[in-house]
Amino acid sequence: MITYALSDEHEELRQTIAAFARDVVRPVIGGYYERGEFPYDLVARMAKLGLFGLPFPAEFGGMDGDLFALGLVLEELARVDSSVAITLEAAVALGAMPIYRFGSEAQRRRWLPDLCSGERLAAFGLTEAGGGSDIPGGMRTTARLEKGDGGGEWIIDGAKSFITNSGTAITSLVTVLAITGGDPGGPREISSIVVPAGTPGLTVGQEYSKVGWCASDTRELAFASCRVPAGHLLGARGRGYAQFLQILDEGRIAIAALAVGLAQGCVDECLLYTGERAACGHRLGHYQAIRFKLADMEARTHSARLAWYDAAARLVAGQPVKRQAAIAKLLASNAAMDNAREATQIFGGYGFMNEFPVARFYRDAKVLEIGEGTSEVQRMIIARELGVPD
Repeated sequence: MITYALSDEHEELRQTIAAFARDVVRPVIGGYYERGEFPYDLVARMAKLGLFGLPFPAEFGGMDGDLFALGLVLEELARVDSSVAITLEAAVALGAMPIYRFGSEAQRRRWLPDLCSGERLAAFGLTEAGGGSDIPGGMRTTARLEKGDGGGEWIIDGAKSFITNSGTAITSLVTVLAITGGDPGGPREISSIVVPAGTPGLTVGQEYSKVGWCASDTRELAFASCRVPAGHLLGARGRGYAQFLQILDEGRIAIAALAVGLAQGCVDECLLYTGERAACGHRLGHYQAIRFKLADMEARTHSARLAWYDAAARLVAGQPVKRQAAIAKLLASNAAMDNAREATQIFGGYGFMNEFPVARFYRDAKVLEIGEGTSEVQRMIIARELGVPD
């Protein structure tokens, strides 16, 4: 019989993070959000809980957990705030995971311990201003290998956009996708190269002024004759695009869990509000229109949660997940956006005030339909996986 009941270990983790989000994050995150300030103290406390090393082996300083456990953590954090959740998601699923999945033993031992401890963060340099969903076609960043002692150096030129965790005081590295060869007019050779923070030739731009995720770090990166040792190539030359398609499949499940957290947070806030707020002689929960909105919000959240649970369970079991990851990301981001809109409507004028969590939820929800693959891309993936002919 199929069951989605959590194991005792996973349930204990979920409850621990729920308490952390409620008691530690919730009281202070509004201030960080409005100031556009990165919450270093909250990140440090998350690090002490072992969250940045959760899905990695103990030999690298991790917690011997899995990506299902990471999803549970992201959902509970996002029930309160998405900025801290995306900081963790990007640091683990996009930042450290490529090093673990594709790095050499020496690269793993050099970079992973600090990343697993949460003392340092990693970033993922994929998107470019002219690329967006067309990663290989829109890529302009190049890296050429200059032979020399010790294997030589990669010389990187180009720019990346919308890179999370790339400019914090504790950023350790960014893994950059760059064109490393290929015939003119033919297929491009794309490779992954690790660039440590502070490398000459790497310029970190100013923090973007964002609609949402205002307490997370997102910047543009520029590379001008940026030199790193040849040994910073991650995995095989020419395998960068394939590597990050795999990383994005895993990351989409994590984003789906985060989106479900936001959707559930909207339900949580509305349940509290409708029990307190009165209109026309009755509490809001008395009115059928409000009750139906809440029922639809909960139904969307429940369905999306089952989708990311299914995708994550398949991933942990070593099964193919491309279609399930796309379905989970599509359903969950839709649920987050729909619930945020309905929650704002239930709160009325207060839902338009930034001091209320639902206002932050509304601002944070839209990007979930864009980042790590737009909703349109998810539909393309699902159709292709179904075998729909061109």
